[in-house]
Amino acid sequence: MRFYSCLSLLLVGSASAFAQTPTTPAGSLAPLTVEKIMRDQAQWLGTAPSNIYWAEDGKHIYFSWNPDKNRRDSLYQVAPTGGAPRKVGVAAQRNLPASEGHYDAKYTRKVYEQDGDIYLLDLKTQRRRRVTNTAERETDPTFAQGEKLVVYTRAQNLYTWDPATGETTQRTDFRRGSKPGSPLLDQSEKYLRAQQLALFEVLRQRDQDQKARERQQKALAKLRPKAIYLGQQTVRNLQLSPDGRYVTYTLAQEPTTTKPTVVPSYVTASGFTEDLNSRTKVGGPQTAFELGVYDVARDTTFVLGYRELKGLDEQPAYRKEYQLPAKAPQPADTTKAKAAKKQKPATELRRVRPYGPFWSPDGQRAFLVMRSADNKDRWIVALDPVTQKISLLDRQHDDAWINGPGIGYDEGNVGWLDNRRIWFQSEETGYSHLYTVDVAANQKKALTKGNFEIQKAQLSHDHKTWYLTANANHPGEQHFYHMPADGGALRQITTRPGAHEVTVSPDEKTLAVRYSYANKPWELYVQDNKPGAKARQLTHSTTPEFESYAWRDPEIVQIKARDGATVYARLYRPASPQAQGPAVIFVHGAGYLQNAHKWWSQYSREYMFHNLLADKGYTVLDIDYRGSAGYGRDVRTGIYRYMGGKDLTDQVDGAKLLTNKYGVSPQRIGIYGGSYGGFITLMAMFTQPDVFRAGAALRSVTDWAHYNHGYTDNILNEPYNDSLAYARSSPINYASGLKGALLMCHGMVDTNVHFQDIVRLSQRLIELKKENWELAVYPVEDHGFVEPSSWTDEYRRILKLFETNLKPINSAAGGGSSGGN
Repeated sequence: MRFYSCLSLLLVGSASAFAQTPTTPAGSLAPLTVEKIMRDQAQWLGTAPSNIYWAEDGKHIYFSWNPDKNRRDSLYQVAPTGGAPRKVGVAAQRNLPASEGHYDAKYTRKVYEQDGDIYLLDLKTQRRRRVTNTAERETDPTFAQGEKLVVYTRAQNLYTWDPATGETTQRTDFRRGSKPGSPLLDQSEKYLRAQQLALFEVLRQRDQDQKARERQQKALAKLRPKAIYLGQQTVRNLQLSPDGRYVTYTLAQEPTTTKPTVVPSYVTASGFTEDLNSRTKVGGPQTAFELGVYDVARDTTFVLGYRELKGLDEQPAYRKEYQLPAKAPQPADTTKAKAAKKQKPATELRRVRPYGPFWSPDGQRAFLVMRSADNKDRWIVALDPVTQKISLLDRQHDDAWINGPGIGYDEGNVGWLDNRRIWFQSEETGYSHLYTVDVAANQKKALTKGNFEIQKAQLSHDHKTWYLTANANHPGEQHFYHMPADGGALRQITTRPGAHEVTVSPDEKTLAVRYSYANKPWELYVQDNKPGAKARQLTHSTTPEFESYAWRDPEIVQIKARDGATVYARLYRPASPQAQGPAVIFVHGAGYLQNAHKWWSQYSREYMFHNLLADKGYTVLDIDYRGSAGYGRDVRTGIYRYMGGKDLTDQVDGAKLLTNKYGVSPQRIGIYGGSYGGFITLMAMFTQPDVFRAGAALRSVTDWAHYNHGYTDNILNEPYNDSLAYARSSPINYASGLKGALLMCHGMVDTNVHFQDIVRLSQRLIELKKENWELAVYPVEDHGFVEPSSWTDEYRRILKLFETNLKPINSAAGGGSSGGN
């Protein structure tokens, strides 16, 4: 599971056509206030175009938009040649094919799911055929058997449909429970059954009759799919091989001892407190996975073995820290001891999750992606279903955890370049790059290299050109590139500084581009798919009121960290900086996220708040600390086994830069952030009290042993296996160090970072007799706030905290003390 950013689950990326990019707000027509910038964003900022996709004939671009300032976005369309965007009515939407789907090899047909049914679209005629029309939901449609059939899943079984005849065939028959009459597993019962059959002729005859009937039924029903009994497992990811011989499926065994957490919701329409079931906590039992294969030709099934995977028996490196010292020499071995010494201890194999298989275009080869449950290994293996064997093609190991652009937490971005070569992304060099491996020769080749990341990769329809998004120019820019299929120089297609989210047209001649700059929200553009092409703007989303303020273009600065690393940050400066003035450091959420970049921040409210702070004389620093995205493997894993280590010292080193280079008073530095940023704020206030005078911790993790498994286990391992990592990473253990003024804010129905987290910390602060803290609770808010009243209340408190504690008394707004609870 991915850990989402706390302050911007509403990814408000709005767009603007205005051209000014000043570094100060001189000439602004309207002063900023908390009330203004925390209003309904659609009403005051505008809503950016999103969810962009092309019509299958390339005549229109579709996107979600809200220029009418309604409560939710609507579907719009615009011609790539220009003109006013037009809202798509409900009746017209029903006739539109789904944006996602599966294409045949020649891109002449598309099969897709829509509203739980399957459709087949002829791309030349735009004729649509309905494959299913049922109350049950059908999913995962694709083509099979030379692309003559459509295959899909219904109720955990696989079906095919023949467009030529209209015939539907059930291909699998998965059933829960055990096979009737299956052998008893209990040894005593097995013994008694054998004894009965040996003793009594009548029982032997009946048993033989039953087996004869089963053989006859099987012969008569040989065209029916084999009944496969799952026991207590469930089945997922059903696939039919291109030749129709094999059905592959993932078997999932859910844990039986999982204890979910409960989040009470107090403000409800019913008037009663309602309990929300939420996630489990880190270290709890996890689902186990296996790959099953049904060989249709041999009418048999098997579960794939993977004991031969290289490194599967290796224990994680961190476990060495917990190994007991060797025992003192013992007296001479006895005969029994000698025999025991010769026996090798049983090797504990780590659990693995399989993804795939992925079949070559000619259907002759297949590969799997396999990941260890502890996420420290990823294997790409060739699969031979005939021999039931796998062979290693690539292994990526990381003592921390596997992730990165195009890699993620599952199979990642993978595919076939041709019938011999697989392509994939790997952080083998420290940055996510593109590779191929020849399955027949087992030869690997790097297609890209350098100190930058390939953030998105897709092949052209003819598999001759790569379409890549990368930050090759600067970590804070994202551009679109072309590259030959076999590798070579990158040809940059987009040019303007900022970020470009590109969607290629069906004929691959035109690009729909969602573009933004640091102080210009996202807008929709279109340009030809070639270098030097001019981009034409198709939408204008921001409001005149928003445009009346000259939003700052924050400077991208570099911080030299104490360990020699280069850390990037955004800097906001007042128009007339005050000597020994105040400063605020903002800590973005999500951990693995980038915010010190040259495009419109998903933290739009915080960006506007930083402009407000700068107007009030604050210098603001927004740091991409260790653990942030966009800078490669070493930055990503710099927090392994110690959150609150390098990610916190990067904030302290940022504070040092503020005082040494920008004239900030070392006694007037505050810090704030939400989610992971709230966690860092707590660590800063508890362990660096002489650096940070005031802090606002929002939606904060206070004890990592109480967070979820998918995120936390990668970074800190399991709490019962790596207690040292949890002890040094959890703020609740350092609460006694609080000196400055602390504000904590938390939603009471937070199903991500539970309200329990902040309640436990509050009790700890009470027992420690700390007085200079306060807790603001929001009864109707989840992790990402949605109500403008909640945002406004929260940021009024944050501003008051800084104005009270970071400025001289005679210049502070609001006065009073921020302490007390």
